Amino acid sequence: MFLTVKKVFPAYLEDVTKGLGRSDWKNTQIQKADAEGLGLRPVGQGEMANKHTYVGFTLLEVMVAMAIIAIALTAVLGSQSQSVSLASEAKFYTTAPLLAQSKLAELEAVEPEDLSDGSGDFGDDFPGYSWEMSVGDVFFERPENVSDQLRQIDLKISWGQDELFKYRIRLYRFVPRSE
Repeated sequence: MFLTVKKVFPAYLEDVTKGLGRSDWKNTQIQKADAEGLGLRPVGQGEMANKHTYVGFTLLEVMVAMAIIAIALTAVLGSQSQSVSLASEAKFYTTAPLLAQSKLAELEAVEPEDLSDGSGDFGDDFPGYSWEMSVGDVFFERPENVSDQLRQIDLKISWGQDELFKYRIRLYRFVPRSE
């Protein structure tokens, strides 16, 4: 803590201030250890202290702090929104293959001649999920007889309005010749 001179003894003043101007002496601050017993007191407790001391923040400091907080919150909210979107996408790409596998297992139980195009949803268990299936013939140039025994099954699982997420799988099923 720095102290300033309150009372100065004339003899001491002459010895100390030799070579110093009067204004220089008034502005000189003496540490407490050097000032013991000389009638000195800390700055801020008397006539040398600023009479109008204001405690608080200026408008500029508050505005800068608010700008920093706004920038930080914008970044945090942006990353929060992105993580919610990624969580939805991860949920779809976890659920869709399981639903496709379930639908393909149903197709295994159907006679190959009864395979046909279709579409539908997965009911209340998986709201928002829908499926679409198309069945077609496979054409090979050689050997010709293989084309007659294969069916191409395309299955699409979608979720969300406007089919936001889509999962597609293609399966080839062997259809034995009926003789």
